[in-house]
Amino acid sequence: MKDANLIQRKNDHLDIVLNPAADARKSRTGFEHWHFEHCALPELDLDSIDLRTTLFGRQLQAPLLISSMTGGAARARKINLHLARTAQTLGLAMGVGSQRVALESDVSFGLTSELRAIAPDIPLLANLGAAQIIGPRGVDYARRAVEMIEADALIVHLNPLQEALQEGGDRDWRGVLDAIALLVDKLDVPVVIKEVGAGISPAVAQRLNNVGVAMIDVAGAGGTSWAAVEAERASKPELRAMAMAFADWGIPTAEALRGIHAALPAMPLIASGGIANGIDAAKALALGADLVGQAAAVLASANTSFDATVTHFQTIIAQLRIACFCTGSASLADLRQAKLRCDRSHA
Repeated sequence: MKDANLIQRKNDHLDIVLNPAADARKSRTGFEHWHFEHCALPELDLDSIDLRTTLFGRQLQAPLLISSMTGGAARARKINLHLARTAQTLGLAMGVGSQRVALESDVSFGLTSELRAIAPDIPLLANLGAAQIIGPRGVDYARRAVEMIEADALIVHLNPLQEALQEGGDRDWRGVLDAIALLVDKLDVPVVIKEVGAGISPAVAQRLNNVGVAMIDVAGAGGTSWAAVEAERASKPELRAMAMAFADWGIPTAEALRGIHAALPAMPLIASGGIANGIDAAKALALGADLVGQAAAVLASANTSFDATVTHFQTIIAQLRIACFCTGSASLADLRQAKLRCDRSHA
């Protein structure tokens, strides 16, 4: 029964994200306040702009991560296979959705070594929720999640707001930081920490840095509001009202990114949460991100076909390349030095 409830929850999440209510995205990312200075004389060959970077020892053709988005539903297998093929074809990184259902049941929904066979050359990131790493079985769960897909790293996602609003959610978060520290010590792969849309503050990032995490995904507000998603799933009006009160809760992505980068300039960062296009990606890179992630924005394409998924990311890459061109940036290192102004003092 527990497995069936988990699977139904994942199916509900897919349905809602694919067909969001009008109020499912109430926050802004903050990137709308940032603007590049246009360079009318770039003196560059657009097609020669170098977008390559590396992640966990593997080369990427562009600084893009297909962010964790779906696991635990039967149709997730098709989606994940489209995403893995796309990542391999375009040279992108990929993080899978939560592997909890695959670990706790007899069904994997595509979260197996099949993904690594399809995408042998890319950085592939496993994924567990904070609640699954607490307790004596946490390290075993984490190792199995990594082995299941032959991952290069493990993402631990932090979603306290979603769990607090979710009927049957995990409410006891004592010991999560100690559990993360144990994973850092015991696993043979790097540990990445991400939020799911409410952002990570500099203070929390410092605590994560202190226990040795390898990378932080700020996953800020401005993309899918999981509070609004849980409101759509609520079984009672009062539960829906409680969840909707938090629909715009969180640290905007641009703010979270700038804050952590200022506090921890050496910490590798992923910017995700409402990245709409290649211009947002360019702004994120200029504000301190090493990598930019997209999840919900590509879900409809991934649910359609491999070709649609490839086209989606080719468009993002083309937009990013043009942003580099029109700022006179021949490489990602140059883009990080491009002039970027803010249209309000407190953004």
